[in-house]
Amino acid sequence: MTGTFVGMPTFPVAARAALANSQLRHNLAHATGTIRAKRARVVGEVEEWEQLRLAGAGVKESALVDLATHLERLEETLTANGATVHWANDAAEANAIVASIVKRHGAEEVVKVKSMVTQEIGLNEALAAEGIAAWETDLAELIVQLGDDLPSHILVPAIHRNRAEIREIFLARMAAAGRPAPADLTDEPAVLAAAARTHLREKFLRAKVGISGANFAVAETGTLVVVESEGNGRMCLTLPEVLVSVVGIEKVVPTWEGLDPLLRLLPRSSTGERMNPYTSTWSGVVPGDGPQEVHVVLLDNGRTNALADEVGRQALRCIRCSACLNVCPVYERVGGHAYGSVYPGPIGAILNPLLKGAGSDPQTDSLPYASSLCGACFEVCPVRIDIPTVLVEQRAAVVDAHRGGRPSADHFWEALAMKGAAVALSDSRKLGLGERFTRLGLGVARRFGASPWTSARDLPAAPPESFRAWWKRTDGGRSPGGRP
Repeated sequence: MTGTFVGMPTFPVAARAALANSQLRHNLAHATGTIRAKRARVVGEVEEWEQLRLAGAGVKESALVDLATHLERLEETLTANGATVHWANDAAEANAIVASIVKRHGAEEVVKVKSMVTQEIGLNEALAAEGIAAWETDLAELIVQLGDDLPSHILVPAIHRNRAEIREIFLARMAAAGRPAPADLTDEPAVLAAAARTHLREKFLRAKVGISGANFAVAETGTLVVVESEGNGRMCLTLPEVLVSVVGIEKVVPTWEGLDPLLRLLPRSSTGERMNPYTSTWSGVVPGDGPQEVHVVLLDNGRTNALADEVGRQALRCIRCSACLNVCPVYERVGGHAYGSVYPGPIGAILNPLLKGAGSDPQTDSLPYASSLCGACFEVCPVRIDIPTVLVEQRAAVVDAHRGGRPSADHFWEALAMKGAAVALSDSRKLGLGERFTRLGLGVARRFGASPWTSARDLPAAPPESFRAWWKRTDGGRSPGGRP
């Protein structure tokens, strides 16, 4: 089983360590550059791309505006289709529901479709505590699991690994988890994929229970949708006797028609493909075809908190394409582990604080600052989430969450400087007086009070003359010494 993100350091600490890893930076630059180029090519083919983005954002937003109604409709249609619907307020409830279903069927192992939400709730670890082995079947997830590693990307969890490292993981770890890797295994991608396929096939054939998430859940028809590129998901969704799907409540889509723009936006934005090789849909139980017992766990886990945030709620439109990660200059240099969460990159920097709440812990509070605010993430987001604006709002929320207590030593000088600036900027005469002491103030700050600031920024030197003094001396630039 893989480790967890519990106890991870704050982003600045983790990022500094990641920047020292030259192999990691090389792996990330190569992978994200390749994905960006593929995306740009297929997006460029669609003349009405911006209209498509607006349509996709509209579908997701319409679901969020009346989420309770659509969820009730989803429960109704799923139940009519023969599925059993469960509601989970948090991770503990969801894990308990899944574990009870698996144990009731006497299963000691399950096969899993790649799922961010099951990683979010720590389902694998919860099942392991009950003596149940949860096997990841997505190739990249399998690499992470066998390597006792942590995912670092939404689409490609093992993006931080190169193929030589993957070969070593397969040779060293596959045998303990099932069918071993061939002794003559090379690091050719096709050979590595074939070894994984052989290893997983026996797990697919003997599994009684499959576990999935869902990319979308259609309220109108009671249909869950999973898109993927390898076919492993379809094996998990069709072969086991029992299927359990854990679905975040924000994944609901009101109508079947609403899938149209989303299924055109997602593959181009994620894998750089015109359509996903495998799009699986299922609506409850079909006698004699596929799983004969279907459970759907609808998960909150902080989503209603995010929904209540008028600015931040747009993060719930996210369709987990990872386009924002692939264009982010910060992510490309530090990777996903530095974010200390299942959801890394720009979307993780806003989604985690929204789900957990500002002030919940220092690691989460550090995430809204893990950005240069360059805006590239918004430009590529297929559902037009204004991530930079939400980041700024979340930074304010973090500050507000700590206003009630005494500022820490790291924040004391910054808070004092901001109070001084508020006084000076409130009156032009005060500002003019303060400008006379700029050189002295910067000298004092540089020596005594600015170390938290200057550890990541340059403190500028004082100008030889203030603008106000220059203006007065040159008569607004018209006298000698001023610009014409």
